[in-house]
Amino acid sequence: MAFTQPALPFASDALESYGMKAETFEYHYGKHHKAYVDNLNKLVDGTELAHKSLEEVIQIAFGDSTKAGIFNNAAQVWNHSFFWNCLKPAGGGAPTGALAAKIDQDFGSFDKFKEEFSNAAATQFGSGWAWLVDDGGTLKVMKTPNAENPLAHGKKALLTIDVWEHAYYIDFKNARPAFIKNFLDNLVNWEFVAGNFAA
Repeated sequence: MAFTQPALPFASDALESYGMKAETFEYHYGKHHKAYVDNLNKLVDGTELAHKSLEEVIQIAFGDSTKAGIFNNAAQVWNHSFFWNCLKPAGGGAPTGALAAKIDQDFGSFDKFKEEFSNAAATQFGSGWAWLVDDGGTLKVMKTPNAENPLAHGKKALLTIDVWEHAYYIDFKNARPAFIKNFLDNLVNWEFVAGNFAA
């Protein structure tokens, strides 16, 4: 059973008016994400991992130096598939309902959450990710290097932003903070995040 690349949840040009060009997805989805899927399939072909779920592969391979390549590619397949669902045209703004109340409870206010999330994304050295996670019933912000994700650390991911340079260089060049602000203001799919929170 080969791992497959899920379709984007929107047209590649759907975010053009919201700060992300179709060209970004041509490279980020069409080349980077696809390469992780292709590499993972080659690495697990003929092994017992070929018949595991993506989540199982990540958990089995994490921390095993003999499976570092498998972990990196499996986690990046999962991270990117998750990230695309965190985006939508005319997104951003603030969440509502139970998620909004929980953010207020655990961070003090939505503005405090945005500040903490933006700081984590901006200060992740080199390549990586910033996340909103459910950690045993408490919402927290965390950042992870390279391919690492909350799943590998036993936490539930609710929202992520990709801060590898290939995620934003076509649209924002080296201005990572501008990419982060645009993500929060115009792109976050809060319905997806709320669904993860409720699940």
